[in-house]
This record gives sequence, structure tokens and C-alpha cells, in this order.
Amino acid sequence: MIKYEMIANKIRERIQKGEYAEDTLIPDQVTLSKEFGVSRMTVKKAMDILAMEGLIFRKRGSGTYVKKNALLNSSDSNAMEYEGLTKQLSGYKVEGKAISFNVEFPDEKIREALQLEKNDPVYNIVRLRLVDGKPYVIEHTYFPTALVPGLTEEILNKSVYEFIHQNLGLSFGGAYRKIQAVKPSEYDKKYLACQENDPVLEVEQIVHLEDGTPFEYSRSRNRYDTRSYTIVDIQRRQK
Repeated sequence: MIKYEMIANKIRERIQKGEYAEDTLIPDQVTLSKEFGVSRMTVKKAMDILAMEGLIFRKRGSGTYVKKNALLNSSDSNAMEYEGLTKQLSGYKVEGKAISFNVEFPDEKIREALQLEKNDPVYNIVRLRLVDGKPYVIEHTYFPTALVPGLTEEILNKSVYEFIHQNLGLSFGGAYRKIQAVKPSEYDKKYLACQENDPVLEVEQIVHLEDGTPFEYSRSRNRYDTRSYTIVDIQRRQK
């Protein structure tokens, strides 16, 4: 990950956690450049990203402030975020509960999504995520076993993405994501307490590594009344 993107992510996380509160001044570029050991230009690039996202604003002669946004709340998920639920909800207790965990050969849809051959095995995982002890989302996930070796049920009950980053040293490059309303499945009824006619918010995604290799295909199923997604529309100036 590029240095200024890493800094932008860190400052964004501090804003989301409330360490930099709304309508308050955040540290200046000199202070931040010393903290992260980079040039002021690198910090400026990071701040430009956050400004375009609508998270901060600058007052001439005063400094940079955290912007107040009445549309957002702490449980919203950024539609462009793909670093996992534990990071998204850093202020909450996030746990996992493996419903099923198998190794198998993928069908045609999964092979196409992950660019695999017929005999390339994958993990097929169904996992319930709990937030502060309450059912939050069911995740149906496929990982190529060659890219994510050593995955265990113990890891599934914690944070898979933390394991991928810290133990395997893999970095994400981006994701394709489709969000749609669907009818509840038997899993949704059993584990999320959905009623027969409750709509379910499904997020289908393919996450790839920095070199473009797809390493995850997943479908996350959310109750209609427990999760929402936000999109920041960044208008870039034409040169």
C-alpha cells in the first residue's frame, strides 16, 4: 500500500473511532509528518484524499477540521470498504461462529470468480458474525487453499482478514462488489431471525490482491434493519 494511502486510512480510522471528534481541529501537517516519519507532501496527499471523501475541511488561517455529516453513523459500512467487519466496526466487539467449514473443488461459478482450474481446491465457509453478542451477518465465503494456507476454525471465530494480513503478509488491492435485496434463505431465518417476507441485503464481492489475483469470493447476508451502506461521491476537478 502506498504510504499516503496508509496515512489516510489511519486518520480515517481515528475519525471513525471518535479520536478526532466532529468539528474539532486535527493535528497539522508538521505534527503528522513527524508522527509517521514522512514528508509534509505525503501528509498533504493523505489529507487530500480525506477532503475529497468529505471527512475533513480546511479553514484558511485556522487549520483542518473533522467535518460533521448527519447522514452517517458509527454502524454504517462504507460501500467501498473491503478490509473486513472487524476493522469496519472497530468500536464494537466482533466475533465469528463457524456454521460450516469444508475443503472442496469449486463449481463453475466459483472457478470463474477466482480464476481457478477445475481441480484447484477451495475453502467453503459459512460463518455467522456477531456484534456485541448479537447476530449481525452471515458470510458465505470461498478462498483458494493455495493462497490462504493454514486456515482453521479457531481463526474463523476471530478475524480471517487479520490472519491474512499479519500471518500471511498479503495486501489487498481492491474489490468488485454488488449490493442487492433478496429473499431470506433458511440460514437467514435460522441464524438472523428473519421472517418469511423480510428483505435481506446481500453483498456479493470478489476481493483481489495488489497484483490483481482474486483470492476471495463471498456473499454476505444482512437483515434489512441491522446494516446500511454509504457511498461517498467524489467530484474531481477537471484540469
